[in-house]
Amino acid sequence: MLLPVSVRAVPYRLQHCGLIVADLERSRRFYGGALGLEEVARPGNFVFEGAWFQVGDDQIHLLVEAETTSRAGTRDPGPSAAVGLATHVALEVDDLMSAQRRLHEHGVELVGGPMPRGDGYDQLFVLDPDGYLIELFQHTGADQSDAPLRAPMRR
Repeated sequence: MLLPVSVRAVPYRLQHCGLIVADLERSRRFYGGALGLEEVARPGNFVFEGAWFQVGDDQIHLLVEAETTSRAGTRDPGPSAAVGLATHVALEVDDLMSAQRRLHEHGVELVGGPMPRGDGYDQLFVLDPDGYLIELFQHTGADQSDAPLRAPMRR
């Protein structure tokens, strides 16, 4: 539901997302190697295993399953992953084809795309080592009025 113009929204910003991972080194290779994100320092009082990666002005925080009461990964989204109809993290890139080549060089297979999103963006989808769906997208500005319909998917 859209709010009336007279109602002011609370000024939120998304600063990071935290993902529980089973194997920190395997996830470091994916986020730092395959995606090419820069690992940044964590506060000195964080004495549990983990890693933080910079994504523009924001971050992805990896938390090790053995250091928390949460479980790594997510339920298999099935065929919905191919079109992004599942819980996912989306990362904007300047060059989607270069990102795709880098993923391929690191042995990461696409689960969907590249494809037009329908609003001047192209996108692709991959799974990280714990099964989290990661979307990479690029603004192309192309007319995508003929993009395929995105329809509901049911089990």
